[in-house]
Amino acid sequence: MNTKSRLIEQLKSVPADPGVYIYRDAEGRVIYVGKAKSLRNRMRSYFQSGNHAPKTRALVERIADFEFYVTGSELEALVLECNLIKKYRPAFNVSYRDDKSYPYIAITWQDAFPRILITRENHRRGTGYYGPYTSVAAVRETFDTLRKIFLFRTCKRGKPGKSTGSPCLNQHIKRCLGPCIEAVSKEDYRAMIEKIELFLEGHPEPVIDQLEAEMSRAAAGLKFEQAARIRDRLDAARVVLQKQKIVSETGEDFDVVGLSFDGSLGCINLSIVRDGKLIGSKNFILDRGESDEDVLSAFIKQNYINSTSVPPQVLVPLRLEDTHIIEELLSRQRGTDVSFKIPQRGDKRDLIDMAAANAQHALNMSVIKHSWEKENSSRVLGSLAQALGLSGPPERIECFDISTIQGSNSVGSMVVFKQGRPAKDEYRKFKIRYDAGINDYAMMHEVIHRRFTHADAKFDPSFSDEPDLVIVDGGKPQLSAALLAMREVGCEDVPVVGLAKREEEIFVQGCSDPVRLDRGSDALKLMQRIRDEAHRFAIAYHRNLRGKAMVESTLDKIPGVGEGRKKLLLKHFGSPGEIADASLEALNSVPGLPSVIAERVYRHFNGYQDY
Repeated sequence: MNTKSRLIEQLKSVPADPGVYIYRDAEGRVIYVGKAKSLRNRMRSYFQSGNHAPKTRALVERIADFEFYVTGSELEALVLECNLIKKYRPAFNVSYRDDKSYPYIAITWQDAFPRILITRENHRRGTGYYGPYTSVAAVRETFDTLRKIFLFRTCKRGKPGKSTGSPCLNQHIKRCLGPCIEAVSKEDYRAMIEKIELFLEGHPEPVIDQLEAEMSRAAAGLKFEQAARIRDRLDAARVVLQKQKIVSETGEDFDVVGLSFDGSLGCINLSIVRDGKLIGSKNFILDRGESDEDVLSAFIKQNYINSTSVPPQVLVPLRLEDTHIIEELLSRQRGTDVSFKIPQRGDKRDLIDMAAANAQHALNMSVIKHSWEKENSSRVLGSLAQALGLSGPPERIECFDISTIQGSNSVGSMVVFKQGRPAKDEYRKFKIRYDAGINDYAMMHEVIHRRFTHADAKFDPSFSDEPDLVIVDGGKPQLSAALLAMREVGCEDVPVVGLAKREEEIFVQGCSDPVRLDRGSDALKLMQRIRDEAHRFAIAYHRNLRGKAMVESTLDKIPGVGEGRKKLLLKHFGSPGEIADASLEALNSVPGLPSVIAERVYRHFNGYQDY
């Protein structure tokens, strides 16, 4: 019985209930996640029809196994489908290009004195996320504007609510309210943060009105320096208001979605209208799906489900298959009705057309950029292959580095570059298992050995592709260690080189003298960039482990905090640093942690020793 016949036989046991299904390939990788009103009918359709689009035919050819989850309703299936797509990032689901490049501004509402952060995550409980922004530059511009208008805390040195100690420079120069020394009450500080939330949601007018009133009071009281500072904050807020174009006289809140495609690539433009003013526009480059409806549906699910920025109305260019389910879910999420509309004429139709035109412009720029990058990458990789005597351009390059301090918390890193660009989802970290002391040679041998021992997708998909070139950070000793490890696991055919930092010499197997490339050559610059990225990744992991060890060691000194409560705290806060920075309210919210222990932890990290 061949694979297709086996799958068709297995499908007979699939129920006709709503749920989510997962397709896997022969290596066990999740390649598609879908939902269905009837699992049996939907899953059978893949193997019955001969009129599938090319992408679906390619999917069916790779299906080796499946699993399914029955849910209580289509609504539950929709939520589960979104969560599984985010978890597995399947190859045949519609996906954004460079989806890691969309940052958010976060407000940590769970803290007594909430913080304002720039982050790439959007899942922590008790935290509000605003965005996503199309680039780091865009989010930093917004963040800097917020700092000019609002006097919120940005330093990390003090703990909010602590009445002792001296304030930081920002409080001295009137750029912070000083919550770390109780210069402002919790209630007043949170009231300011609520205004920031209003501002991030596209409503700057109340903030401007308040600043105008404060400036007038300061001037009337002859407090001219204070009035001048408020004037500067007011100017920054007005600049934001001036950038907002009025597109609806009714003052509505809604989003506008526009679509454009060019071959295998597509672009979605999301225009955001608040109080009738266009306050922002974002472009999302993505791989084209089965149909325009599939692409739009995938975008709506990924952008709005679990988001804190859902408007009451979304204008779309075409009908979604699951409109009523998505509307129901988002209405529950928002707390008020959410609807999807397809305008046929008038101003709102013009906005749909404008969004589509913006998507087309962004797609044209992306196609040109990717074409140039591909051409430039081919040239650089070709020259690198020639310099190192490789059989062809190294399309996949892996680089390894070691980070340690006196042999403690030693770690290794692996970074992956594909066609000259970082593939960050394939980066891997290694915690050194054996006590090698201060021995970079032994640690490099261990990391390389572990990576190539598990060149199996079932262990880790990032290990399944054999690299065209391996770079180790270091000279002859590190190269020798890598070569020995690869011989031991039968991977001696993979080219390996060592890149030494001081003279930027390249040590190649079988060559007694190092290869020296011209300092200005693009090939050397690429190798340096890859080596430096591996170094950065290793150091970040090492610092994280060291900080975790320090905080865990410190937790051991607190009466009543044993292994169980340490695990409880780490599970709740996610990292040792978050435990140290947690407010008393946040610690008291940890399930299963007695209030007396929460107070001890708080007092320990805030300089009190009387517990």
